Amino acid sequence: MKRRLPRFWASIAATFGAVVLATSLATAPAAAEYTPTTANDGYSVASIPPGIPTLSQAQSQLNGLTVEPEGSRDGYSRDLFPHWRVVESPCTARQYVLVRDGSNVQTDSNCQPTSGSWFSEFDGETTTNAGDFDIDHMVPLAEAWRSGAASWTTAERAEFANDVNSSALWAVSRSSNASKGDRDPAEWMPPRTAIHCDYAKSWINVKHLYDLSVDAAERSALQSTLDTAC
Repeated sequence: MKRRLPRFWASIAATFGAVVLATSLATAPAAAEYTPTTANDGYSVASIPPGIPTLSQAQSQLNGLTVEPEGSRDGYSRDLFPHWRVVESPCTARQYVLVRDGSNVQTDSNCQPTSGSWFSEFDGETTTNAGDFDIDHMVPLAEAWRSGAASWTTAERAEFANDVNSSALWAVSRSSNASKGDRDPAEWMPPRTAIHCDYAKSWINVKHLYDLSVDAAERSALQSTLDTAC
């Protein structure tokens, strides 16, 4: 079995944006306003996670994915993917993403957002209450399980479930996250068509980074989206 995570973490360790963000979160005083590394004057910039590949990169990554039928869901449990762990003390992965992708976010001493605004790229909803938003796993945990993660260790699955350095996690409205469920792009795409290109590129990239497979219908839907939405 190929080892996915060491390659991934080695590639992101030197990423400038991740270093800047980690330093900011670690040194910011309680209730201080956090200034993101991306421009925060427009939701279309600030609310999109880092690490989404270019079209040519996404095409190359899609071409390299293993195409095979999905595996069984047997044995799957969300508990096998320990998530919302502390990723940059005191911030959990959930808090980190809310700070990273929100606008004018302020936090308390425990990194819990106390004010700010958030835009859901999936459906265009906005909120000033962080509790209204979910953190979506771009490749849902059950989908990852069926695509190769069933054979991972718990530690590997925890790394996947708390990956704040790629586009694996998105802050989105609770309703859009519930609508998506564990469906792949052949079965569900965000209602907001403007995000379809980045959604497909992000999905491809996460599957590439973690050496997860795609089924034939999923691959066809991803290719079609690259061809028509990008």
